[in-house]
Amino acid sequence: MKIFSTPDFNFIRWRWHAIALSLVVVFAGAAVIWTKGLPLGIDFKGGTILIFKFDQTVSEDAVRKALDTMPGEKVVQKYGAAAAHEVLVRLPQSVEREEGALLEKDVKAATAAIQAANIGKFEIIGTEVVGPVIGAQLQRKGMYATLSSILGITAYIAFRFRFSFALGAIAATFHDILVTMAFLAFFGYELSLNVVAAILTITGYSVNDTIVIFDRVRENFRFMRRDSLEHVVNTSVNQTLSRTIITAGTTFLAVLALYVFGGEVLKGFAFTMLVGIISGTYSTVFIAAAIAILLSRKKAEARVAAAPPSQVVVPAQTAVPRDSGSRKKNGRKGR
Repeated sequence: MKIFSTPDFNFIRWRWHAIALSLVVVFAGAAVIWTKGLPLGIDFKGGTILIFKFDQTVSEDAVRKALDTMPGEKVVQKYGAAAAHEVLVRLPQSVEREEGALLEKDVKAATAAIQAANIGKFEIIGTEVVGPVIGAQLQRKGMYATLSSILGITAYIAFRFRFSFALGAIAATFHDILVTMAFLAFFGYELSLNVVAAILTITGYSVNDTIVIFDRVRENFRFMRRDSLEHVVNTSVNQTLSRTIITAGTTFLAVLALYVFGGEVLKGFAFTMLVGIISGTYSTVFIAAAIAILLSRKKAEARVAAAPPSQVVVPAQTAVPRDSGSRKKNGRKGR
């Protein structure tokens, strides 16, 4: 399926404008995080986990609404089989809590809030504490997972394409992560394990989109050796434009449905994915391609500058090919 028959948009022309826009967003996000901080979810800062068993089916929204009287952001989700009528509630860590100790205040406050809402009979069948030590471990593991994926992606692209292309893809990947973190800070979403999972997902999504375009660039190099790198990259982006829009559009609509109908538990995950899909498509066209072109040009200039004057070769695009007919005429003249 093709959206455009023969697209010929000059994307590379706007690369510096796009890079300037990205820098504005990233620095604005860094300023917000520096001044207000990025709120951490219960998975990272610790909290209390309570499992309620009701005598009838109770919606998550009803339990969440009942707990609105308690301070802090709560996480409410179904737990176990649907016939068990169990609901898992995560409460933020209390300031008074000693490390490793479960305060009775949290259990009593949650019990009183749900009883006051009169949403059914229940009992608490499980309690657990996620302490700050575990939260710190989750932070480290999340960071290690992100860095490991980026290093693996770098090695793959450097092996399959050029090293300058690998650096362009990594620059685009870091761009997507920073832009996503900026928008999380703008809209006040907490950093949770769901959000970390979404960041890892958009990392792979963005790189996959980048590889499709870079693969087309490599194919076009075989037939467009006399053209500039900018022209080859721009042609490749236009050739894959329909595929990029269809893939990004369908994924965006699916995640948008998840954001609208998925409930509070998946809000952070879906929002992160929405930002990542837009940023990943944008960075593939403008950031990855721009960095790859810039580094390839710098490398070529350095190679020419380092070579002795006698070894400087005229670039292929400036050489004028000889016509076979003129050679035949010259050959007859010589005879």
